[in-house]
Amino acid sequence: MAKGHKLTAKQWISRASFCFGNVGHSAFYGVMSTYFIIFVTGGMFNGLAKSVADKLIGLITGLIVAVRILELVIDPLLGNIVDNTKTRWGKFKPWIMIGNIVSIILLLILFTGIFGLAKVNWVLFAILFVIIFICFDIFYSFSDVSYWGMVPALSEDSEERGVYTSLGAFAGTIGWNGLTIIVVPVVTFFTYLATGQHKEGPIGWFAFAAIVSLVALLSALAVCFGTKEKHNIIRNSAQDKTNIREVFSAIFHNDQILWPSLAYLLYSCAYVITNGVLFYLYKFVIGKPGEFWIVGVIATIIGFCTSPLFPILNKYIPRKWLFTAGQVSMSLAYIIFIFFRSNVFMMDLGLVLFNINFAQLVTVLTLTDAIEYGQLKNGQRNEAVVLAVRPMIDKLTGAISNGLVGYIAIAAGMTGTATAADMTAHDIRTFDSMAFYIPLAFAILAIVVFLSKVTLSEKKHAEVVEELKDKLAAGQDGAAPSATSDNAGTADAATKATTIYAPVDGKLVPMKDVVDQDGEVFPGKGFAIQPTSNHIYAPFDGQIRFTFGTQHAFGIVSDNGLELLVHIGVGTVNMRGEGFVSHYNDGQIVKKGELLFDFDRKLIKNSGYQDTVVNFFTQPHRVEDVTPINYGSDVKHGDQVTTVKFK
Repeated sequence: MAKGHKLTAKQWISRASFCFGNVGHSAFYGVMSTYFIIFVTGGMFNGLAKSVADKLIGLITGLIVAVRILELVIDPLLGNIVDNTKTRWGKFKPWIMIGNIVSIILLLILFTGIFGLAKVNWVLFAILFVIIFICFDIFYSFSDVSYWGMVPALSEDSEERGVYTSLGAFAGTIGWNGLTIIVVPVVTFFTYLATGQHKEGPIGWFAFAAIVSLVALLSALAVCFGTKEKHNIIRNSAQDKTNIREVFSAIFHNDQILWPSLAYLLYSCAYVITNGVLFYLYKFVIGKPGEFWIVGVIATIIGFCTSPLFPILNKYIPRKWLFTAGQVSMSLAYIIFIFFRSNVFMMDLGLVLFNINFAQLVTVLTLTDAIEYGQLKNGQRNEAVVLAVRPMIDKLTGAISNGLVGYIAIAAGMTGTATAADMTAHDIRTFDSMAFYIPLAFAILAIVVFLSKVTLSEKKHAEVVEELKDKLAAGQDGAAPSATSDNAGTADAATKATTIYAPVDGKLVPMKDVVDQDGEVFPGKGFAIQPTSNHIYAPFDGQIRFTFGTQHAFGIVSDNGLELLVHIGVGTVNMRGEGFVSHYNDGQIVKKGELLFDFDRKLIKNSGYQDTVVNFFTQPHRVEDVTPINYGSDVKHGDQVTTVKFK
């Protein structure tokens, strides 16, 4: 929001709901990506011979890796299904609920060991496991793609998206790391209630999964009831359905999806692998499983600090340097884990450094901005498809982590009733190579890829949004607004008329006289005013359609359907809301002459931009006639400028 603009109750609810949504969502993913394999190696096959149990552990981990790799091509297709969904609740919320409910049911079935079937018929167990796991992954992906896919639907501005993404990441820290704090106490407690034994048993793991599932369901309900999609001309300009070929084209023909994704893949491999083995580090290497809760406490505290700090730091530090700083911090943590783990203080310091990371936030925001980049480049806007890439990568890294943890558990003898006393020097070397040396190399490579290949900066994204606006003003393909808006009335062939009144005091000038910093004439059909005041008023009775997140422009539609965009200044997108204060909410009904905006003309000029207020029609193809405008004359806000006839 612009400085000085007070958030409304609905906006606070929207942010809070989106934030809480990732508490359960992230915890649910943590259960499946990290703790399910611990359950498999330590509790699912209790009662079976060790040789049989090890074979089944190898089978399960191998199946998880294979299934998830095979499913990588599915997530973009799921994203396409979400993108093409049209309901009165929007396109995201139905899939958030359906995905959560189905995946919760299937997760609980998996945590029963498919009702102990392995002890009866391991072949049938393997077959059913594959079917259930594939279905689980598909429906969880529907929920995940839809949750993060909402970010560009909530705002088109990088800074506001950064707020939502930071809130989601902040809540995700609570959900993910909260598991680390509660997992051992919860599993042990419920196992004790059922068996009288203080250990991690199958019934305790099921109770743990059930508790997390309940939180995930409540979080999904919060998102569905507390948020609302923002419909604006940028989003509505690309509402055509896409086919399967176009889905993959949207990804592979957008370099600013591919390179950030590769950098995130390298980071995520390192992060998820290490998280997956930290429990084994404390239980089998350090020999203090009771202190594992410290990992979660430190991670939660650091998450409480880093996520809220991100939007603040990002005002002064570009995203690429925040990404780099996090990876450097992560690399230092690996050095500590390898060489100083016998020192309690150094281990705690290593855990702090390991969790000081902005990689997920930076990647999600870069991919989100790549939506407009792809829309400009290819003429397609694929919101959920693009944001399906991150969960697709999470699936791959989760599969790698599951496979690696299963391999380490078997190769190093960390299964069943084994303890730290059973570990040999060879076992420790095997553990270190997979848990720390390889992830360290991944963290360093992630820095190289991001710095050398990712070019979609915050400034570049602002330029992309402006180019989309220019195409919209010119009525070009790929940016022509949808005719499905409530008041568009394009199906009605009758000619209508709307009188436009001056939204600001100043001198009327033709749009052809408005030239940007590059010497280009401002495109589109309309008029401009060289202002002499700092206030913008409603040019007619109507409804505010949307406001650019950078606060430099807003769309308004008249009562009978004429859509007008009021663009305050030229080049002011780069001010990112500085000096602009709005006095309305998107969707608000306004009357002619009602105060809508204050803007700082002096600040605009001192920043090197023009303060000209440009007014153009967002559907120029509908305009049939514009009465003569008395260019060169002075007007006061509320003075009649022209009457527009349109269909």
